Amino acid sequence: MARIRCDFFSSALGMGTSMTVLLPDPTPAGIGVAGGAAAGDPPVLYLLHGLTDDDTIWTRRTAIERYVAPLGLAVVMPQVQRSFYCDEAHGNRYWTFLSEELPEVCRSFFRLSDRRADTFVAGLSMGGYGAVKWALRRPDRFAAAASLSGALDVTRRRRHPTHPMDPDVWDTVWGDRDVAGPDDDTVALLERAGDDLPGLYVACGTEDFLYADNTRFVDTAHRRGVAVTVDFSPGDHDWAYWDAKIQDVLAWLPLRRDG
Repeated sequence: MARIRCDFFSSALGMGTSMTVLLPDPTPAGIGVAGGAAAGDPPVLYLLHGLTDDDTIWTRRTAIERYVAPLGLAVVMPQVQRSFYCDEAHGNRYWTFLSEELPEVCRSFFRLSDRRADTFVAGLSMGGYGAVKWALRRPDRFAAAASLSGALDVTRRRRHPTHPMDPDVWDTVWGDRDVAGPDDDTVALLERAGDDLPGLYVACGTEDFLYADNTRFVDTAHRRGVAVTVDFSPGDHDWAYWDAKIQDVLAWLPLRRDG
């Protein structure tokens, strides 16, 4: 794999920002590492970080580069601060950056497939929320979306904050806006979703403080008849859990295996 830390100017944000990108390497694999680059533009996974992290965190806390090497899969990890992947009430336009600008920037910088069948999104915690929101708001773009320990019920979380950072984050991101119902509420998005949705994967540890948020989202999916792969198993809100589960997500992705 090639690992690139890319610093660039974002028109949506009006400032410089960064992303970390993993690209399949067409050269033979090194000792102890499998290779998987195939002909043509590679499929791409947008992999989103959590509240207190940045675009480097997946490469620092997991072996994501080694996990994706044999898959021929590109991975794009953008930086969005503590924005909850939203256009903030008192901040910047991170939803616009993520959903509109980032894919175009990536395709202008790198050779990446633009086919829906080759495009995936996943994330942890705040990033799990961002991944599901992006997939539900733009289902035409993604073949699959996965959430690990996602904050999938922001309406409930705003009404009953459990994290010391919650009040400050909510004020910056949403201000006086009502989260319930509009396009930032993933449960509401699921309620009114159409039929042609990406595959959905929801994993959360049963000891995680976001477990109730995830069960409500999954219950809504079941009531709506929306197919979702569910993994509720022992685990907490930590990197031991996410390092294990991202491997399950990669195995679940509907990647073309035809070489």
